[in-house]
Amino acid sequence: MIRAVFFDIDGTLQSMITHEIPERTLRALYALKEKGVLLFPCTGRPPVQLQMLSQNFQNFPWDGYVMLNGQYCMDGEKKMFYDHPIRRETFDTLIPYLETVNHPVTFMELDYQYDLMFNENAWEYVKKIGREDLMTPADDIHRVFTHPTYQISPLILPEKDEEFLKHAPYMKSVRWTDAFADMIPCDGGKPEGMKQIMEHFHIAREETMAFGDGGNDISMLEYAGIGIAMGNGRDEVKAAADYVTDTCENSGVYYALEHFGVL
Repeated sequence: MIRAVFFDIDGTLQSMITHEIPERTLRALYALKEKGVLLFPCTGRPPVQLQMLSQNFQNFPWDGYVMLNGQYCMDGEKKMFYDHPIRRETFDTLIPYLETVNHPVTFMELDYQYDLMFNENAWEYVKKIGREDLMTPADDIHRVFTHPTYQISPLILPEKDEEFLKHAPYMKSVRWTDAFADMIPCDGGKPEGMKQIMEHFHIAREETMAFGDGGNDISMLEYAGIGIAMGNGRDEVKAAADYVTDTCENSGVYYALEHFGVL
């Protein structure tokens, strides 16, 4: 029996076109709540970006949150019960490197995020995910030495990951898209956040289902009892899933829940 469901947000729960949760998907979420199924967003976004999401997302009574690709977990009241920031040693070598290159890089804390620089590609991507008016400007990257930082997101192509990671010890790359990388601690990831949720709520792995569409969702789908790829997802995500459903816009979440008898 499925007792908990984990959802990526962008392109899975929330449409990249309308920036809303499709109505049929939203009705399915409320139906699951009525059945007592626990529901958790599992996203690369930091807590500060929750305000960028649709009102129907913000108003939904989530049971908890897996944020920053598994590096930070909160309960339904948004009280933290797990956090795993980047090690200080990473920045001893990474910051000098970044001061010599021309990469837009986002640094994510919990209640604040800032950028090393912006260029046209960076602004276009911000507009794509919505609410560029809520994004913070460039700031001093030496904040990393005085403020816990959980994720670094450089706007680089996949072939640049190896070079970046040479200067970022104890880190690994997880990608939702080819447009940018999410650099997180090498022992982190969405499955680690899921484990923390399962322990906190006393849920067994086989009692879970997960939905995703991007590269950073692959390990989440593989770890869950049942992994569902969205029809709009990347080919490698579909290959890793137990089942491929319809697109986000066509209520793929609803149809997969119906297919597996969870609804």
